[in-house]
Amino acid sequence: MKRIPHRRIRLFFPISILLLLILSYSCSSDNTIAPPVDQEKEKEPEVEVIAPEDKLPLIQINTNGSEIVDEPKIEASIEITVSGEVTYDGFVGIEFRGSSSQGFPKKSYGLETRDETGEDLKVELLGFPEEEDWILHGPYSDKSLMRNMLIMDLSRDIGQYASRTKFVELEINDSFQGVYVFMEKLKRDGDRIDISKLEEDENTGEDLTGGYILKIDKTSGSNLGEGYNDQNSFGSVYDPPFANMGQEINFLYEYPKAEDITSEQKDYISNYVSQFEDALASDDFQDPTLGYAAHIDVTSFIDFFLLNEISNNVDGFRLSTFMHKDKNEKLKMGPIWDFNLAFGNADYCSGGETNVWAYRFNERCPSDFWQIPFWWDRLLQDPTFVTQLKDRWNTLRSSTLGNASVQAKIQVYRTTLDTAGAVDTNFSTWPIFGSYVWPNRFIGDNYDQEMEYFTSWVDGRLNWLDSAIDGL
Repeated sequence: MKRIPHRRIRLFFPISILLLLILSYSCSSDNTIAPPVDQEKEKEPEVEVIAPEDKLPLIQINTNGSEIVDEPKIEASIEITVSGEVTYDGFVGIEFRGSSSQGFPKKSYGLETRDETGEDLKVELLGFPEEEDWILHGPYSDKSLMRNMLIMDLSRDIGQYASRTKFVELEINDSFQGVYVFMEKLKRDGDRIDISKLEEDENTGEDLTGGYILKIDKTSGSNLGEGYNDQNSFGSVYDPPFANMGQEINFLYEYPKAEDITSEQKDYISNYVSQFEDALASDDFQDPTLGYAAHIDVTSFIDFFLLNEISNNVDGFRLSTFMHKDKNEKLKMGPIWDFNLAFGNADYCSGGETNVWAYRFNERCPSDFWQIPFWWDRLLQDPTFVTQLKDRWNTLRSSTLGNASVQAKIQVYRTTLDTAGAVDTNFSTWPIFGSYVWPNRFIGDNYDQEMEYFTSWVDGRLNWLDSAIDGL
């Protein structure tokens, strides 16, 4: 066999390798050299999948092209989905609600469940007792999303009715609106404000004594006439303490409504409140028979006081302040309402402080139009009332209003919202972190900072009240 010269072997080998490289290059579809087989592929971001049972209930409302206004309610359809299943499908009337909050882009709404003919329809929604009037509260300036939820739960926990609440998400005409608090509207009902029904022909004797609901509040479009007048309210003859602009206290008729209440019923309830105020202002105000205690349910007044004070509610005692009286019973305070500016969420009149009395608002802001009646200053001048207040506070602090108990409740809300992914969806829709929303005292850059402020404020307030109440 003829041997191939060594130099030819050296030439042949590199040429063959070169041909293989050229062939590999020409077969590549994009004319690039493929990466080594062990190079990791770029990972796509993971999308969190939330189980249907972890999601908040979803309320979807369709107005069929009509625009929602302040009043009157417009016709719409509603569908409620819980854990992936539709639990209610029907009709509602819907309108904007609220006063200063109507200036926010995230609105709150009043709902009235109706049948297909447009008539009021009592139904059970989201496990709440059967009724027809509901509220969708849209927390906006309250970046914790839970101030109203917390105080309503605490009120019921201490034995005083407050609107039942539940976190939901809302869509209106396929537009996502974020996290809302679904609530019962305050009204006379066996499962809400449980007082007797007062008919138009009940104008004498025992029938005339109840039930009534009054409130100290701003007037609204549903009130008859302009401002406070004889048709919609009656006034106190006692000036609010420290007020320096001639302000007055007015009591609005809530039930029966201003357009339904008779003249005899107006006379009765206005005289009853006047008798209470006269007794409270008198020299005999501490006397159990001649004084204020003959006219009011003292326990309800104490609990109302404590709920407004633990939250330093800047609107407390002077706005959204309800009271009610049943047949043959004394006047009771409550239910509580509207605490979105409480728990350190107001930058005026010391509303953000942990170490001031809410009931002494008038001293700090004597020029504000809406003042607090003289009741609370006077009640705290009675040693018997103060003793009852201290006993109630100490009892509640060892249970429902203990720091750990309140913080545990807040943590449950946080877990519910986090598990549902609702914090992210709400603040993606309303990107307001780092921005001032009236009347924020604190402005956090994210939800964790907002919650740290909220929880720290609650602890500070409860601790301050221990010494403040002890020193009364």
